[in-house]
Amino acid sequence: MSKLEEQTSKLEISDDVRPPTPKGAPSPADTTTTTASTEKAAAKPKRVRTGCLTCRERHLKCDEALPICLNCKKSNRDCKRGMKLNFIDTKVEDTQIVPPGAEWKIEFQDESREIASDYKGGESRYPAEAMDVRPDEPVPVPQQSPAAPIPQHQKLPPMNAVPPGLPAQYPQSTRTNDQTNIGQPAHHGHNATNSISSSVYAASEHSRISPEPLPETRTSLTTAEEVLFMQVFVEEVGVWMDSMDRFKHFSRILPFFSLNEPMLCNALLACGARHLSLVNPAFHEDRATHHYDTATRALLKSLQNPNRDTIVCATAAVVLNVYEIMTERALQRMNHIAGARALIKECGWNARSQGIGLACFWLNVGMELLSCLHFNWQVAWNPDEWGVDLTMQRDNGAGNEEAWTYKMVYITAKVANFRASIPRFQEPNPTVQAMRIQRRVEEWNTYKKLCDNWLECIPLTMHPLGYLSPQQTATKSQFPEIWYVKRVSITARLFYHTAMCLLPQMHPGMPADSGDMYTMKMHHVYQICGIVAHVKDRGVASIAIRTLAIAAECLTEFKQQAEILTILEKIRKETGWRIDFIGPELKQKWGWTDEYVYSQQRRASTSSIFSGMMQSPPAYHTSYETPATSINSSPQSAHRESTAGIALPPVVATAPPAAMPKFPSGIVNPMFRNADFSGPQHPYQNEYVPPIQRHNEGHAIYSMVHAHWR
Repeated sequence: MSKLEEQTSKLEISDDVRPPTPKGAPSPADTTTTTASTEKAAAKPKRVRTGCLTCRERHLKCDEALPICLNCKKSNRDCKRGMKLNFIDTKVEDTQIVPPGAEWKIEFQDESREIASDYKGGESRYPAEAMDVRPDEPVPVPQQSPAAPIPQHQKLPPMNAVPPGLPAQYPQSTRTNDQTNIGQPAHHGHNATNSISSSVYAASEHSRISPEPLPETRTSLTTAEEVLFMQVFVEEVGVWMDSMDRFKHFSRILPFFSLNEPMLCNALLACGARHLSLVNPAFHEDRATHHYDTATRALLKSLQNPNRDTIVCATAAVVLNVYEIMTERALQRMNHIAGARALIKECGWNARSQGIGLACFWLNVGMELLSCLHFNWQVAWNPDEWGVDLTMQRDNGAGNEEAWTYKMVYITAKVANFRASIPRFQEPNPTVQAMRIQRRVEEWNTYKKLCDNWLECIPLTMHPLGYLSPQQTATKSQFPEIWYVKRVSITARLFYHTAMCLLPQMHPGMPADSGDMYTMKMHHVYQICGIVAHVKDRGVASIAIRTLAIAAECLTEFKQQAEILTILEKIRKETGWRIDFIGPELKQKWGWTDEYVYSQQRRASTSSIFSGMMQSPPAYHTSYETPATSINSSPQSAHRESTAGIALPPVVATAPPAAMPKFPSGIVNPMFRNADFSGPQHPYQNEYVPPIQRHNEGHAIYSMVHAHWR
């Protein structure tokens, strides 16, 4: 027998004489199986709970490194952080098909809190657990907590946090049974089957509650505070938001539609409360901040729902953007400026849209254009992509003023881009430099021709109905009184004169102080100053402020400059706009110093006394058509003019208000640079979910418009 056979037989004998296994002890085979299972389980990677969303989408194990994990760093990807919970909708049979029995009862089990507790910071996003209240026990009523203090830097509020002092008429869950569709009208049902998400109901994970009855549809505001804030919005804020809207959506239609849209209603109330706090110190800013936070929270929650009402979301974002512009530190609180633009593009709104889409588009574009005129920026949204109809034919009718206003806004935007793109250096090659100048001269002539054609073709209702020279005005103003009947005509003419005031200052081949360019510039400067100095419509205040600041930079006479400061102060008191920075900027450009102001005041006083002794009438500009002949900053001209009706600034030196931050000029508007959801750095990074595409036709806002103007 070989050695191998002997060893084999010994092994077989040892297997046969193996001692028995004690009762209750695991067998060797079971022990081997258990050990293998344990080793396999240990070899399986442990699931990561706090990894990044990018690794989860790629089905990779994240090392949880901060701020960028190793996988994203190697692949040069955006390391996204946050929560991403997926809930399965539960479909309930329609009660009309299955008749309820005697003991028919529907209960909902919410496990979202338990699932979220597995994630870092997940449970903190849920409000306090609901208490089980017996029918025979009285329901405790919480006391009204004091309003939160005003933060120094406005941040987007957490989505599910309940703000202090939340009024009973604006709870987080409102009239619809599907609360994930915040902002959707009640008549926008998806289908006959009720689709209820288990993440909607904020109940305890161990308790079951019955659904509460749906609240009734509101037909009017029922509290004194809401009525006051909405009145201020309609009469003070909505009027200038509708300055280019024929149907006056923001002041006449949206307040009614917002009665059953809490997100939109809170946005409107926030603007009204904010304006009231600006013009009346008795009203604190905390109520405006509260409504702003509530509307923002609802908007962020809606953006996570793909079935959201995109029209209501975009409209609310536009209104919240207006609120941010009204704040004292607007540039520090721009949470919705890019988001509103991105939502407008998502809805497909442009100059060819109708209804609320057209109103939101032009309001958003107009606000950006005013900022670009101030900071010398290029408009982020190329005006050639707006879809404006530039057909120039003489209009002998009336009622189409808004269309002509849109054309002029387009032309002004092109002029703003032309100014912001002025070359900062010369080409080293003289031939290349000459060709560049020639191209810019041709472009300048194109914009000048567009302005001239626009003026020739506009209807008669966009021309002034009255004109008084400075010596005819009762206020003894330094500027003519120009009277336009319609608000939209004032808006269009201010944009027109601004474009015509900027063009002669940037002609590529002629200096700005040359005869023709200077005369053209000063003519339109006087037109702007005359319109703003005598306008009584506060609905054009936002446009009047910026255009007046541009025109005032060209003034050289002390009395005219002093009257500009008086006009700006009047606008600030009436509208509450934070324009304190404009005065110091103008004084710096005018070269004002304390010694200069003092000398001008003494000179004006001497001139006034001398004029009274000689009994000679004051001299004014006789014609606004040729202001170049009357623009003179010499001492002789100062002695010839009277100070009647002009409030000169005081000599006492005071600390100037904080000036707005200076931004580099000639660049694309940085606030709108990423205003597109198709880019990697789009707004609402952690909340946005692409929506299910819907059509604007048939929306409740459009129905209200058609019914209102039928």
